[in-house]
Amino acid sequence: MVFPGQGSQSVGMQADLAGGCREVADTWAEASDVLGYDLWSLVQSGPADALARTTVTQPAMLAAGVAAFRAWRQAGGAMPAALAGHSLGEYSALVAAAAMRFADAMRLVKRRAELMRDAEAGGKMAAIIGLDDATVTAVCGRAAGGEVAEAVNFNAPGQVVIAGHAAAVDRAITAARAAGARRAVALPVTVAAHTSLMRPVGEALGAALAEVAIATPKTAVIAAADGSAYLDGGDIRRRLASQVYRPVHWVRTTEALLALGAKRIIECGPGKVLTGLTRRIDRSIPVATLDGSDGLSLALAA
Repeated sequence: MVFPGQGSQSVGMQADLAGGCREVADTWAEASDVLGYDLWSLVQSGPADALARTTVTQPAMLAAGVAAFRAWRQAGGAMPAALAGHSLGEYSALVAAAAMRFADAMRLVKRRAELMRDAEAGGKMAAIIGLDDATVTAVCGRAAGGEVAEAVNFNAPGQVVIAGHAAAVDRAITAARAAGARRAVALPVTVAAHTSLMRPVGEALGAALAEVAIATPKTAVIAAADGSAYLDGGDIRRRLASQVYRPVHWVRTTEALLALGAKRIIECGPGKVLTGLTRRIDRSIPVATLDGSDGLSLALAA
């Protein structure tokens, strides 16, 4: 089971799940209690630009991932053999693995989002389609020009996200097109997530992590920074702090799940971003999504 991160949110998400599952409504209510405002109402009514703010998106995606997981379990779904999350999605995975309480994870994600918001100025991200990893990395190196331009999300073969200072990312976009990229487009964000620019965020987040009880996961959780399993509470604290300034290696993470013997991958949360990436990585693996009540029924049947 894999949990999506930022970018999979949408106004009205999980409305049908909440209508048929008390666990979903309770999860969103618990999130609202921690945050001090009605997160569910904001997600349901929008507007979209309010939901797109990182201080709203991050808590919303954590709540959505945990709510979908609880709906799955309440409906009789088996405990997955292994879990993973894309960036922010790792917090949902760790809650599902009983490594931390949902309320504690929500407080951490609230702090994470605030720190990233405060570090946003001057950042940019872009998607590069149609170049291999080495070429994208080389393009970023040449385009940096004394600034930061780095490959940060290795999502699937031929699909890499880059980030850094806005001007440096613009230069990398131009260079990627010249190198033969099918697409090289800026993303609608102003934070250079998973770059070295986020190191101060990671250091500050480490202080928040030190105050939270974190246990050894009861189910294997694969860290997307390197494709290896989280070990214990101390390891989780260290790697969640560094996660914000280290690249996401989703290909490596998916391969690690398959190496553990996974025969099916279920995307637990709104949207189908990770399902699409799984198909690009290995089309032979059956996939399912828990993005709504229909998806839940189909996944249970499978």
